[in-house]
Amino acid sequence: MPAAGADEVAQQFSIGARLTAGWWQLFDSKPLNAVLALALSGSPTLESARYNLSAARESLTGARGVYYPQVDLGAGTERGGQNIGSTTTTGNLFSIGTSANYSVDLFGGDRRRVDQQAALMDFQRSQLGAAYLALTGNAVLQVIDIASATEQLKAIEEILAVDQRNLELVRVSAAAGKSAQLEVLTAESQLASDRTLLPTLHQQLEVAQYALAVLTGNTPAEWTPPAFDFDSLALPRTLPISVPSELVRARPDISSSEAQLHATNAAVGIATSNLYPILSLTGSWSYAASDTNSFLNPANAIWKAAAGLTAPLFHGRALQAQKRAAVAIYNSQLAMYRQTLLQAFGQVAILLRALEHDAESMAAEQKALETARASLELTQQSYQAGQSSFLQLLEAQRLYQQARLGYVRAKSQRYIDTAQLFVAMGGGWIEGVKSAQ
Repeated sequence: MPAAGADEVAQQFSIGARLTAGWWQLFDSKPLNAVLALALSGSPTLESARYNLSAARESLTGARGVYYPQVDLGAGTERGGQNIGSTTTTGNLFSIGTSANYSVDLFGGDRRRVDQQAALMDFQRSQLGAAYLALTGNAVLQVIDIASATEQLKAIEEILAVDQRNLELVRVSAAAGKSAQLEVLTAESQLASDRTLLPTLHQQLEVAQYALAVLTGNTPAEWTPPAFDFDSLALPRTLPISVPSELVRARPDISSSEAQLHATNAAVGIATSNLYPILSLTGSWSYAASDTNSFLNPANAIWKAAAGLTAPLFHGRALQAQKRAAVAIYNSQLAMYRQTLLQAFGQVAILLRALEHDAESMAAEQKALETARASLELTQQSYQAGQSSFLQLLEAQRLYQQARLGYVRAKSQRYIDTAQLFVAMGGGWIEGVKSAQ
């Protein structure tokens, strides 16, 4: 990676290195770690994703019940009567017993339903990973926005100090009769114009602070984030980069799309099994008697065993259409899976190039700032000695302002692209999900 300047951190890629959960700790900031711990424990979005995974896990447990016989206990009582000529007979009937039902999965329909539910559970696990990654990524980016706005406010304060210095020089020159009053008004206008930059940056700072509060599960009135600037965040020097074969497992969006692909594949199997016969076995054992005294007499025992076979003959071509629809949905999801892979690889490639360009931009901005600062100081001295014009002073001031703000923005972009790269690499979401459950 190109050098970022003599005074800036030199970053390097570590190909094949593994990014673990808690990736934000690479920024070496205790306040940042505390904010992320609060976000992980208080986020309603993460809590909702946990419950969705729990529900999917229980649904899978329920779906596996088809592997076993379904046994039920039944009891009942009846009272009835019968008229035979002029004689009326009434009586009671008490019964209690068990029944069992078992579906023989001849063509794998039940197994495929279980496979489908397992895939849906994997999908919810990936969704929890996506929520974890989105939460941590957004929280870190909001912290960087806070630091960036803070640093830009510092830069504006420095620029206003320069404006004030220039105004004092012009006033001294005007008092000595060396400058016109118009130059004083122009210097005052420049100072007032630069002050207009402050409200926008204060707004940017407050928006980031309020957004960070919401991410931690609090309202802006309940919690105020700590102060952040670039001195409280260390830019990571080593950037773990997964090889393409590992990236497939490293990103929750890829795992989520793969789980959906498995679920649609199972749906094809289910639709196929519906075209074939269904074999079911049933059995029951019960006691029935007209009084409770002889209720459990073995002579009153009733048992039954049966087998049933149901085969589809004519359904108006509905079953074949359902299978073709399932195949079409599978092919659609397969295309979406490929698209997800392409987007993931493209995003990582873009960010890798962005970081290289960030380093180049940082070096250029640092050089521009050093040159502009030196030029401004010399121009101020020259103007004070009457050797430079007011227009030259304004131009030097303008270049310094651009260089000072450009330097902060370039530095901020390095932090942003670094954080986005960690998110694009998956942020160790698998370990993160285990700790978030």
